[in-house]
Amino acid sequence: MSQGHLAGKVPTGTYRLQIRPEFGFDDAAAVVDHLAALGVSHVYLSPILQPAPGSQHGYDVVDHGLLNSEAGGAEAFEWLSAALDTAGLSAVADVVPNHMAVPTPVRLNNALWSVLRDGPSSPFARWFDVDWTAASRAVLMPVLGNRIGTVLADGELTVDRSGPEPVLRYYDHEFPIRPGTADLPIVDLVDRQWYRLSWWRVADEELNYRRFFDVDTLAAIRAEDPEVFEATHRLLIDLVRSGRLTGLRIDHPDGLADPREYLRHLAEATGGVWVVVEKIHEGDEQLPDDWPCAGTTGYDALWRVGGLFVDPAGAAPLAALLTEVAGDSPDFGAVVEESKREIVERGLYAEVERLVDLLIAVCADDIALRDHTRRQLRLAVVELLVGFDRYRAYVVPGEPAGEDTVALVERVATEALARVPEEAAETVELVRDLVLDRPVGDLRRREFVVRFQQTCGPVMAKGVEDTAFYRWWRLAGLNEVGGDPTAFGVAPEAFHAYASWQQRDWPHAMTTLSTHDTKRSEDARARSYVLSELTAEWAEAVRGWWGEAGPYRSRDGLPDAATEYLVWQTLVGTWGADGPLSAERLTRYLEKATREAKRHTSWINPDPDYDEAVRTFATGVLGDEELMASVGEFCALLAGPARVAILGQKLVQLTMPGVPDVYQGCELVDLSLVDPDNRRAVDFAERRRRLAALDVGENPVDLSDEKLLVTTSALRLRRDHPEWFTGPGALYRPLPSSTGNAVAFGRGEGDLVTAVTVATRLPVALERHGGWGEHSLSLPEGQWVDRLTGRSLEGGSVLLGDLLDHLPVALLTPPPTPVIMHGAT
Repeated sequence: MSQGHLAGKVPTGTYRLQIRPEFGFDDAAAVVDHLAALGVSHVYLSPILQPAPGSQHGYDVVDHGLLNSEAGGAEAFEWLSAALDTAGLSAVADVVPNHMAVPTPVRLNNALWSVLRDGPSSPFARWFDVDWTAASRAVLMPVLGNRIGTVLADGELTVDRSGPEPVLRYYDHEFPIRPGTADLPIVDLVDRQWYRLSWWRVADEELNYRRFFDVDTLAAIRAEDPEVFEATHRLLIDLVRSGRLTGLRIDHPDGLADPREYLRHLAEATGGVWVVVEKIHEGDEQLPDDWPCAGTTGYDALWRVGGLFVDPAGAAPLAALLTEVAGDSPDFGAVVEESKREIVERGLYAEVERLVDLLIAVCADDIALRDHTRRQLRLAVVELLVGFDRYRAYVVPGEPAGEDTVALVERVATEALARVPEEAAETVELVRDLVLDRPVGDLRRREFVVRFQQTCGPVMAKGVEDTAFYRWWRLAGLNEVGGDPTAFGVAPEAFHAYASWQQRDWPHAMTTLSTHDTKRSEDARARSYVLSELTAEWAEAVRGWWGEAGPYRSRDGLPDAATEYLVWQTLVGTWGADGPLSAERLTRYLEKATREAKRHTSWINPDPDYDEAVRTFATGVLGDEELMASVGEFCALLAGPARVAILGQKLVQLTMPGVPDVYQGCELVDLSLVDPDNRRAVDFAERRRRLAALDVGENPVDLSDEKLLVTTSALRLRRDHPEWFTGPGALYRPLPSSTGNAVAFGRGEGDLVTAVTVATRLPVALERHGGWGEHSLSLPEGQWVDRLTGRSLEGGSVLLGDLLDHLPVALLTPPPTPVIMHGAT
């Protein structure tokens, strides 16, 4: 949807800050001057509402009516707002509409505390998506370290009467006591509550409240309920109306009952403020054009920009190497199917069972459907969820499903029919029709339509992003949120087609290269991309390292080959100016990667021996000076091409259609890995120093300076000329060159190109073919100045070797108009 109707300011560029106890609102205020000098128009604040104590991410909200007290609360937020006003900047905030925290103690979440005390009669009962028809008619609280019988026998549950009301205590946990039951014997008391305390392992099978993905401590809330929406958004809307927020980023819209309706309510409440949604697209999927928002948060742009710097010719050699060293099949689809099956049968078992229970009730109410058995219904649900290759089907109960949605569900059902026994075929067809809301039905059928869609997202996220992406390592940089590891490279023509579409349909969507959710930072990915061009050299190096690392494997040969291959890719991807990353960072990352993979260890069932073998291997390799010297030699070979990819993808992202976001610290080279590594403290003093040096004319001294130059030059150009980039008449025009090793496009207004981006791609192949030689770029006629080097040049046919002899990128604009003083001769 074109967003020319947006109220208020559309950002020209945003800078994301992670708000946490160690970096609060006053700390953000202290860096506003640096961000203004960098050239952004908006500071993007990761969640600002009151989270659970000590939260490092802020998505575990406990009170929607308060600003984060550990970040300074309302008073510090006012200081931040004043600093932004002084600097001429605005603020954008993360919004978490899908869930609230189940904190320890629960008392910190007043709404949930009320529900646990008073059950369905609580005024907050409508907030939470609880199945009160469960056998216990109680909310499952899976917090115990052992089975309830053992916990009771050991006297670990006690009634604490020291406060204003008696509470049931289990170590650090405390729970309200249902009125009238406080004096019962402990066993009877426990059994009479509106919650059921259970062993933590019970959760995945019997949990009866909807949660965020498979996280028990994040309970879903019903944002579709007008009362819940108003209560949970009141403070945010007040901040928008007062001008202290001028934009919102909506987390995980696919978890909502009806994303379109939610966004309509939000637009009405905020007067149409700039809103982007964290929607993850798969393949050629597009945002529904009837969503009233500015577009996505940019994962769809991320993989297309990065793909420009991946050589498609590297796909087959790297697949062969993966099989050679790790024994893994080149068929990523099989890995995805296996991973999703594990998720629906284990981590999301309770969610699947709730869908089956709904289907059982639907069939029981219709005599014509009663012969569809529970086993067949469950089989149908599982096969459809496993086969669903999108985060959601956009079906609104009572409305005809769109053509694309019908085609998607029909295709998935056809594939499922090929996998089930013949006697289950009619059941699959029945569930398919219910997913599409085809029968005119009662409330339970409508609930199934919504709940099935709300389950698709968790299956995709946990099955693909958090399992399959940690199992298959052909090229680690492609295993990214919103990406596809099998999509190996993006041709300039394909990128131009995407960018032109973005400019036409979603010109104010966000673009990004790094977020708190990316598996590795933009620069670590860029270094990984170069392996697609150096496949022979990479294979030789890996074989050598494999042999040298033998002493650090366990007697059983651990870690497994796939994990070892990940170690080598991680070392190369994160190799910085000072050498390898620390043992602490590497082992912490490997623990997360191997536990997410769930092949040898996991968060639920850790294998201490395996975990120790991985740590021992990683620290041993890092401590081997000779081996690290060899890795360093390879990384020196990587340095030049990596520079091209790092600078190229940043300039393309900052100047393509959309509103670019810079993740905290990424104006310099940042080689972070997945959360929590990417939440490490940012050295803003260093960034101030480097920016000040560039501004007084000092030449860049290293790659970080060059990236900073690219970043600030592009952001300042967007700030000074928003009409060229985000205005309703902004222009995007691909510019022709005589080689595929350059990507170039013009921006401007109307039909006039007034800014030109040029980036080198695939420099290894370029060098192998003799360099730029006589290859040229067709520039619009007239005078141009490269804002990165200060060089002037004439339009027309320009030799790329001359244009890009200093930096592998160029940002061209017309020369500044001279100021004619009155009376001058």
